[in-house]
Amino acid sequence: MAEDLKRRTRSGGRAGGVARRGSAVIEQMPWNPPINRDRPTEPLTDAGVLAIHDGAMRILEEIGIEFLNPEAVAILRASGGCQINGENVRMGRDFVMEIIGRAPESWTITPRNPDRTITMGGNHLNFGNVSSPPSYWDMKIGRKVAGTREMCQNLLKLTQYFNCIHFAGGYPVEPQDIHASVRHLDVLYDKLTLTDKAMHAYSLGAERVDDVMEMVRIAGGLTHEKFEASPRMYTNINSTSPLKHDYPMLDGWMRLARRGQGLVVTPFTLAGAMAPVTMAGAVAQSIAEALCAVVLAQIIRPGAPCAIGTFTSNVDMKSGAPAFGTPEYMRATQMTGQLARFYKLPMRASGVCAANVPDGQAMWETSNSLWSAVQAGAHMVYHAAGWLEGGLIASPEKFIMDCEILQQIQRYMDPMLTATGPDDIAIEAIREVGDKGHFFGIQHTQDRYTTAFYQPFLSDWRNYEAWEAAGAVWTPARAHQVFQDIIAGFEAPPMEDAVREELADFVARRKAEGGAPTDF
Repeated sequence: MAEDLKRRTRSGGRAGGVARRGSAVIEQMPWNPPINRDRPTEPLTDAGVLAIHDGAMRILEEIGIEFLNPEAVAILRASGGCQINGENVRMGRDFVMEIIGRAPESWTITPRNPDRTITMGGNHLNFGNVSSPPSYWDMKIGRKVAGTREMCQNLLKLTQYFNCIHFAGGYPVEPQDIHASVRHLDVLYDKLTLTDKAMHAYSLGAERVDDVMEMVRIAGGLTHEKFEASPRMYTNINSTSPLKHDYPMLDGWMRLARRGQGLVVTPFTLAGAMAPVTMAGAVAQSIAEALCAVVLAQIIRPGAPCAIGTFTSNVDMKSGAPAFGTPEYMRATQMTGQLARFYKLPMRASGVCAANVPDGQAMWETSNSLWSAVQAGAHMVYHAAGWLEGGLIASPEKFIMDCEILQQIQRYMDPMLTATGPDDIAIEAIREVGDKGHFFGIQHTQDRYTTAFYQPFLSDWRNYEAWEAAGAVWTPARAHQVFQDIIAGFEAPPMEDAVREELADFVARRKAEGGAPTDF
């Protein structure tokens, strides 16, 4: 397919190449985080929900969770509702349900551009970019390589460019050419200047969390009081399955809780490896690991904005490798959605795959995972664009291809598609055509043809002969060219010079102080 890059042509017709209007690289849908209009898929009966709830409560009551952070243990001990033996914390179900009842059912994250505010809860659906792969792959390089700052910046530019990406997750690829002690400073500077969407902080040491909160505050032009009045950013922590929460993630969790920022806890429970081989058992364990972190946050700050996530999937029992986008993954996501609604907490899911390159496997596994998030009623979908190799590779071609799916999901939720007014039932149009002719030329069609159907920016709908005559360009090669065009014409969102200078000064000062320790 390397030759496809040389042979690519931009032709018009039914699908054309890359559609353009003015200086736009593609015709994309407007910023409009979807409202999920469908009833959620609920594979569990009411009795099944209660059975998994009971299982999660028994884990918390009878087995307990290891909290590997002395401050967290002290806070839970002082609550009077926990039984503690060293680092093992057990909680009664009545206590758990009372405390998590303090968490709001819905909350917002307001970034430096308030027009990019997102809502966690209700029927809101938000997609984020790929986060945290150490490696990178694109068609020009043609192999897996370590991430760099330039690669990270380019993926951030895609994050900003695409309206179907609603929040900026962690580093879209780890820039390993920046020392780990100051990496967070450079990447957050890039994120805050190249994007204006909701920001994320890794809970990996006090310095990193505090630095990110301060940089987000500066970028938003906020006082400390205004920053803490409502969520301006968020973190996501993972439990160390089975049944542990580690020191640095709990430290970051508590720091953001005290300052009223968004909190997402996502156990990484792989059935058959770090959780029971049965999906009900894996989900029960995941729920227990998530709820105990929510309890901690609510004790620290009643009403702290929390969400529970799911990353429950299975392993390949032949090799032990993680598998994603599987039927088991889909059902676990839907089941977790039912439990999240039971607890009245917002939910995070993910767009994931195990494929190593942006091929057919990558797209069917990612499509499965994205649609299971929709079906589950998820509010925040991590890794929705750009993820490969189980999270070890970020790819711009995969990012572009995933955005085609995300736009289709957004269009699928358009209420126009299910409108049933007189013009939509179209009796007069049907009468006009009758049993002869066609609908192409009538006024009813002419009035609506530009907006009636979804128009892809990447898919090619031509027949084989037309596609072959235009260069026979495969989808990843088309995506690669879109990537190159976007980067070439990218314009960063506006930021006041004084704010940019203050951010740069903060980064310089913290670097001079040594940044953050790397022995967390």
